[in-house]
Amino acid sequence: MVAKISLGNSLYGAIVYNGEKINKENGRLLDTNKIYNDGSGHIDIKRAFADFMQWMPTTTKTERPMVHISLNPHPDDILSDAQLSAIAREYMEKMGFGDMPYMVYKHTDINRHHMHIVALRVRTDGSCISDKNNFYRSKEITRELEKKYGLKTAEREKVTPDTPLLKTDPSGDLKKQVAAVVKIIGMRYKFQTIGEYNAVLNLFNVKCENTDGRVNGREYHGLVYFALDDNGNIIAAPFKASRLGKFARRDAIDAKYERAKEKIDIAPTRQVVAEALEHCQGKEDFIARLKEKNIDVLFRYTEDGRIYGATFIDHNTMSVLNGSRMGKAFSANALNARFNQTENEAAQQPVVNQPQPDTRSHQQDNATGGSSQSSTTTPPAGHSQAQSHAQAPASNSNSSDFDTDGILPGLDLFQLGPSVNPDEEDFVRRHRRRKRGPRR
Repeated sequence: MVAKISLGNSLYGAIVYNGEKINKENGRLLDTNKIYNDGSGHIDIKRAFADFMQWMPTTTKTERPMVHISLNPHPDDILSDAQLSAIAREYMEKMGFGDMPYMVYKHTDINRHHMHIVALRVRTDGSCISDKNNFYRSKEITRELEKKYGLKTAEREKVTPDTPLLKTDPSGDLKKQVAAVVKIIGMRYKFQTIGEYNAVLNLFNVKCENTDGRVNGREYHGLVYFALDDNGNIIAAPFKASRLGKFARRDAIDAKYERAKEKIDIAPTRQVVAEALEHCQGKEDFIARLKEKNIDVLFRYTEDGRIYGATFIDHNTMSVLNGSRMGKAFSANALNARFNQTENEAAQQPVVNQPQPDTRSHQQDNATGGSSQSSTTTPPAGHSQAQSHAQAPASNSNSSDFDTDGILPGLDLFQLGPSVNPDEEDFVRRHRRRKRGPRR
């Protein structure tokens, strides 16, 4: 039997968590001590909280006055509710909580039925039950109970960097699965922002969000985690980082950001991505080429389909990198220009009206010997000269967003571009440099 002990200060939160699960028919209330129990298996959350508060001292120096314990028998052990209640009472007695108010819940939301216990750890006089050597004392007690009740020995599964990473399965223990994903990713991968962190979490149907706020005048900064389905939809209530373990908390993740700055080498990833980008025939081909090299790329899109974010997950170097971190050529703007080039060019193609014959300009051309070429187009009616200048660069706006080294020699002769008269351009530049007089 495996016991997990968590100390906390949110008594009401623990009661709500267990109460809602029971009231949704995913368990039942097995037993209570000094707390009202009507024997129906359900609980009145407000009544239970009020009963606990009757035993809470008015003053105490204990910052975490409650304890949340989960007792997990071996999956092969099939126990009745009476047996589970007896085991829970003996466990609490041996741990020193025999006289404290507590509630014992049975959870049936997964195939392995288990118990949760919510208890106070501060006495009415304000003194606290020691948590010294909790882990070792608890392990000895669970071994004794296994022998007494003929249970199989169950050990907590150790998560190591070599533990296989699997997507969350909605039919399994989501909390356990999310915790495993978060812990293994924290051991293996290097990332520097929550966006990069989420990019690799999303591969395994997990999402993380910052939670900032203020409670009772005190600011808090934490993280919550969500289990997702294959379409990215949330499938369960969020898990507070503290419920998953210290490794999932915000301070631990922030520390990983700092360590990653010194450890990440972008050169190997950038080289592979550059080669794939140079030879690919489009976005899907680009993704496939990177996949062959054990690199995943996550694109983020606006509602109109424009790429506004790109993150690369290199499973070879265990690095997660936003495209802009590797260079301008790999940024979201550059990749959007590259992969949406056809649509962009079609959208930006100017509508050219056929100019009407102008006898005056024709006469001027004849006067100059016909040396003046038709380098400009008369704008349509209602189109100001200022608008023409504002729109002129638009057709060339993407020219610096991607590399042109891939253009075959000679083909650049056929690239479309604006017709420019150098003498006119020089005249305009000289006049712009003239110092303007003071305004009246």
